Amino acid sequence: MRVAALDYGRVRIGLALTDELGLLAHPRPYLDGRDPNRALQALGALVRAEGITRFLIGLPRQLDGREGLSAKRARQFARRVQGATGVPVELVDEWLSTVEASGRLRAQGLSAREQRGRVDSAAAALLLQSWLDARRADSEPMDPAP
Repeated sequence: MRVAALDYGRVRIGLALTDELGLLAHPRPYLDGRDPNRALQALGALVRAEGITRFLIGLPRQLDGREGLSAKRARQFARRVQGATGVPVELVDEWLSTVEASGRLRAQGLSAREQRGRVDSAAAALLLQSWLDARRADSEPMDPAP
């Protein structure tokens, strides 16, 4: 199974893909969010080239846990992605993933300006890796008690 995660934004759409084994998330260059139709075409090409079988799209929430305008836009984009690619889309809570991604890039010594082109795809990679880890944890058998 090959999965792609998207961190939807109106300016940039962060992108990350699993490796061929479905174990690790790898960030890819972001897509231009200012032209959603072109982004959808690029995602369709990605499905064909990489064999994507599922998309994850980050669902942002406000600090109080409610969904706001950004979540509404992410839901609309998710419907468009599924319609344009024919691939199932799963919405995944992205609670502070961009903040965490920015912190990790800063820890690597990147300035805010240097992060600009990377943070969205880094956030998508965090989202995807968390999803992969949760699936793996759910499928691992429990150790029998001694």
